[in-house]
Amino acid sequence: MFQMAHDPLFEQRIAEALKAQGAKPEHKKMFGGVAFMVNGNMSVGITNKGDFMARFDKTRHAEISKWPGAKPMTFGKGDMKGFLFVDADAVENPKAMEKWVRLALEYVKGLPKKRPRPDASRAAKSASSAPKTKATVKRK
Repeated sequence: MFQMAHDPLFEQRIAEALKAQGAKPEHKKMFGGVAFMVNGNMSVGITNKGDFMARFDKTRHAEISKWPGAKPMTFGKGDMKGFLFVDADAVENPKAMEKWVRLALEYVKGLPKKRPRPDASRAAKSASSAPKTKATVKRK
């Protein structure tokens, strides 16, 4: 089955799977796809090619990479341990999606919470609207 780069229904299914397991996901556009942040940490997502992406404990990488549909996430010289791409077809079934989402949440919930970074445009707007103060020089 051909998967579009951005499938809103796929995105909705992922969000619902996260919420069904008690997560409060935030969508964030990232690398041409969509990442779902939980407590400020990337958990799962959709790649720019329409694949599912999952994050998990890197000590389980060899085991998890054998799951149906799993593909290496390679940047630079080698695989990124603790991250895998998954064929969209392999998570079409709700139980399969639930398995991958649960895996990611088990790992991400153990990470320290991160505060969301302000958007660059929001930060620039805040800086431009900040009250202007004059610098003073102390004289001896």
